[in-house]
Amino acid sequence: MRLGRTIPVFLALLLLPAALRAQDVPNAAYARLHAAEFTGSKNFSSAEILQASGLKLDSPTTRQDLQAAANRLSALGVFSDVQYRFQTATDGLHAEFQLADEPVYPVSFDNFPWVTDDELSAAIRKSVALFNGSAPDHGAILDSITTEIENQLVLHGVRAKVTHSLLHDPISDQPTEQFRAEGPDVSIAGVEFSDALAKNDPAITQSLKDLIGKPYSRDTLELFEFEQVRPVYLARGFLEVRFPRNSVRLAAGSDKDSPAQVTISAPIEPGSAFTWNGVVWTGSGAIAPQQLDALVPLKQGDSADGMKVQALWHAVSAAYGHLGYLDAAITPAPHYDEDAHRVTYSVAITEGPQYHMGDLVLSGLSIVGEKQIREAWKIPPGAIFDETFYEKFLDTGITEAFAGLPIHYEKIGHYLEKKSQTAKANVMLDFQ
Repeated sequence: MRLGRTIPVFLALLLLPAALRAQDVPNAAYARLHAAEFTGSKNFSSAEILQASGLKLDSPTTRQDLQAAANRLSALGVFSDVQYRFQTATDGLHAEFQLADEPVYPVSFDNFPWVTDDELSAAIRKSVALFNGSAPDHGAILDSITTEIENQLVLHGVRAKVTHSLLHDPISDQPTEQFRAEGPDVSIAGVEFSDALAKNDPAITQSLKDLIGKPYSRDTLELFEFEQVRPVYLARGFLEVRFPRNSVRLAAGSDKDSPAQVTISAPIEPGSAFTWNGVVWTGSGAIAPQQLDALVPLKQGDSADGMKVQALWHAVSAAYGHLGYLDAAITPAPHYDEDAHRVTYSVAITEGPQYHMGDLVLSGLSIVGEKQIREAWKIPPGAIFDETFYEKFLDTGITEAFAGLPIHYEKIGHYLEKKSQTAKANVMLDFQ
């Protein structure tokens, strides 16, 4: 049998009744399930899948039971393919299921201040087959997780509709299956940072006002830490600063029948403040290491300002783009001397091909408008492609090219097509 999102049925199961007659089973529709093997999955063990399938060893089993087990596994959403076969022997029925895993994503709980993540995860593991902290983007397992979360909220006196969606986490840069409660009004009463720098920094204090009174969301708070708090620490050389999981508590007086407020405890582990000890470049051929050193905004012994360090990698990438190396990869690796509180970076550069100008494709313009753009475009065909000029042209060059002319458009679609086989870069501009 082969099952996926569609479930075609084959006739291999017709082997079962003949084998049953050989065993002289009183009810020819049944045989004892002696063994069930599940192979192909890297996410789940055979024992876990057996439990999820609904089959039970040493129990009377029919071909309909095997089909139902396959259907059940396929419907969960964690398997992209389910196939099975079976044979019988004197000791009973032997079934083998071959499976292929569907992509799964870490599960996150966004706004459940009434219950902790650990409590939710433990309850879900207990009631939902094959839950291991991750979930697919479709299937019955998502419905089961949603139902269990709603049940847990009811136990805490809260009635809410739980929804889920696959989101891209801007911090980890990975997709996550997020669950959140819709309905109860929960706002942020305050945020308590554990570290003195975050407590007293004027920029953080000012930005924090934008969170107070707003709906509680763990994602929103973690993004605040990443975008508003983390840069303050990086700028002071705290390059290893960590933000452990926040905890929340309901404000005194909150009850299940009125809007709730939460106070958030936000622990911060700043680590050591480092000084700059230089950078070692490898793989740089088009740009000499001495030229790259000239881009470094720090001197040895300076505070290792993490914001300046990040700006350095962007500057190096831009320098390569200016020379046509559009695929250049800049890979920095910090080496921390914890005793001396110094950091040295090793930066591996993979330059890739040097691109040259291909075609300039324009659409949506009049003859006059197209003439203006082509005259303003300063990279001739075959010349080294300058990504710096390309980006500046999009920002200001087009506007300057049309200065004083009655040419109107609402937006510009733009696309840089890189042909690595020929090292050609085609620019496409669509005026709408």
